[in-house]
Amino acid sequence: MSEDVRIAVRRCLADLRSSTVLIACSGGADSLALARSVAAEAPRADVHAVAIVVDHDLQEGSAIVAERAAQKCRDLGLEAEVVRVTVVMSGDGLEAAAREARYAALDAAADRWGADAILLGHTMEDQAETVLMRLSRGSGARSLAGIPAQSGRLLRPLLGVPRSTVRAYVADLDPWEDPHNFDPNMLRPRVRSELLPMVTDVLGAGAIAGLARTASLLRADSEALDEWTAREYERLAIRAGRCIEFDVHELLGLPEAVRTRLIRLACHGCGCPTGSLGFDHIFVVHGFLVDWHGQGAATLPGGVTAQRRYDRLCLTGD
Repeated sequence: MSEDVRIAVRRCLADLRSSTVLIACSGGADSLALARSVAAEAPRADVHAVAIVVDHDLQEGSAIVAERAAQKCRDLGLEAEVVRVTVVMSGDGLEAAAREARYAALDAAADRWGADAILLGHTMEDQAETVLMRLSRGSGARSLAGIPAQSGRLLRPLLGVPRSTVRAYVADLDPWEDPHNFDPNMLRPRVRSELLPMVTDVLGAGAIAGLARTASLLRADSEALDEWTAREYERLAIRAGRCIEFDVHELLGLPEAVRTRLIRLACHGCGCPTGSLGFDHIFVVHGFLVDWHGQGAATLPGGVTAQRRYDRLCLTGD
């Protein structure tokens, strides 16, 4: 089964021949498996691979843990660099703040090394966890599509590989266990330790793979809808200074899934911050189309105003 890890990485590197790639490695089992498989497969793909270990400085002794992870990567035959970051807490919590700092550090390291890709060690279970967490928020297809296999230069070659297979591949390397993975105050560790075992117990061993497959299918659907939306946006959006307008009758002639995506695009185009625009905001603006009874203007995140003027839907930036 450990050959599945090598095969997944081999396929990924086949598209990156004669390039430089970074491997995000914490020293944990998933990222260490990624590092070991890349070290084995990179020479045949003519790929220069460098391991980047991000020290979040959130625990006592984190520098020692980071250096130990870097040394394990060197022992595997990789170049390795430790990058220390400062995690700035935000309203989204520690996990999100650490992720933001980590991705920024990886992006800067990719620029520094001239890397074409950054490889991340997410597994099939990470995908299932993400789908379950987003289901609980009543998310749409875009969110339920889960973690993308590729996003810009971020690649996740192990996303279709079970965690048990990944961990068996590095059982002899004594991988590090992050204490945060057992913190009952953090959502993902609880989903991992409590909810996923229950899902498997009640729905069967194939439930995890089923959730991951659902995410993949929804991603394909969502990307097709996004492409349709982009075409309609170019056709229908009327831009005038800080204002974006649409003909109401044109919008009503489109499927609701496209209409709501158009509204989201226009809101962002007028200045709504990414991450601040929720379903409730889209629902209010969509109401100007399907439940019009003379209601007044709506204020959206970032100071954007939405209103209907006769047969026009108007969004105006601050």
